[in-house]
Amino acid sequence: MSLSFRFAIASDPHIALPSTVPDPNPRFHRTEFSIPIFEAALAHLAQLDLDFLLMPGDLTQDGEPENHQWLSAQLSALPYPVYVVPGNHDLPLHIGSDRAIAAHEFSDYYAKSSFSAQAKQIQKDVGLAQATMPPLYYTHEVMPGVRVIGLNSVFFDAQGQQTYSGRIDDAQLQWLKQVLKQSRQAVLEDSDAQPEYVMVMVHHNVIEHLPGQGRSSLGKRYMLENAAELLAILKEFEVGLIFTGHLHVQDIAQMPVSQIPMPVGQNVDVEDEGDRLLSPSHMTEITTGSLVSYPHPYRILQGWQDESGQHLNVETRHIQAVEVCEDLQHQSRERIAERSHPFMMKLLTDPPLSLPEAEAETLVPHLRYFWADICGGDAQFDFPQFPPAVRRYFSHFSADSLIDNKATLTLKSSVSK
Repeated sequence: MSLSFRFAIASDPHIALPSTVPDPNPRFHRTEFSIPIFEAALAHLAQLDLDFLLMPGDLTQDGEPENHQWLSAQLSALPYPVYVVPGNHDLPLHIGSDRAIAAHEFSDYYAKSSFSAQAKQIQKDVGLAQATMPPLYYTHEVMPGVRVIGLNSVFFDAQGQQTYSGRIDDAQLQWLKQVLKQSRQAVLEDSDAQPEYVMVMVHHNVIEHLPGQGRSSLGKRYMLENAAELLAILKEFEVGLIFTGHLHVQDIAQMPVSQIPMPVGQNVDVEDEGDRLLSPSHMTEITTGSLVSYPHPYRILQGWQDESGQHLNVETRHIQAVEVCEDLQHQSRERIAERSHPFMMKLLTDPPLSLPEAEAETLVPHLRYFWADICGGDAQFDFPQFPPAVRRYFSHFSADSLIDNKATLTLKSSVSK
């Protein structure tokens, strides 16, 4: 049986009402224009026949209640469902403060979409409902044969402080296994059923999108600390598609499933599924840049399943201008360039290059637009004026294939007996 659906992704909108924006704004992203930019994106999406919208976190500037309230009201009024997960900016502190909501309040703001009574009942059914606070993760069958699983990667230490990297707690991982086990079991018990088209959404990156991201002092804060555990579960249940945000970069990364180790003692028997089995050869993670950062992207996606497998078409759109800033693209690119010096100095002086500061200073001017180009996706780099080792290092940031903004992907292929 064939399946087709259309959806959009708008990530890291960092919604900030004017009264909450610092003046001047010290950040790369244009939170001062977050409202008109978001409204422009919604205006375009209204012209499309969407089945749903995904938003992988950092919904607000810094978790301000008025910003969460404004956004939740906008989402509730849309004619299609919206599924969100929290980002690090949405929950700065576990217990909250006078300027930011507490973690247990997040689900209340988005109860009409992601965190419905149905999602909470599913957690209760698998015996992992949390007594102390509503769940910050969920699963929805958004339409017959299509499942979205939203995970919470915002983690707090014993003092209630947010950890440097993201993490998925053990209870959540156990819940995820139960959900995926139930999905698989439904296929095994019904000879007419087809495997679900499963999409996992989480804020922090699970697969590296930049060379050495998980080891870099600059990059590891955007990674999931226990990514290996999540990837092992997804491999076990043959889920091959992840959507993330946080990095403010347009990138599609693929990891061969064969490179993901299966946990010791785990083996899934799928022999009886025969030709109904859809097997991913790669784990595909699509991270979407921030709506309020250059180049102000959002994605339109078409998913489908047929006898050959599961597929996904990805297109990127950009907010070119808003009434309060008609030169948005140019201004935002220059904003990153003007503020890139400290970042590029750290990249040059930290391992693996570990250049002397004086030498790094001579190279930084050539890297003025480096990060802006990374953010745009599909970037190609060559700095022939650099020393050979430095030139090779930066060449590794070039995209191997131009799929970051426009691609047609086969996520799973049918396997015959």
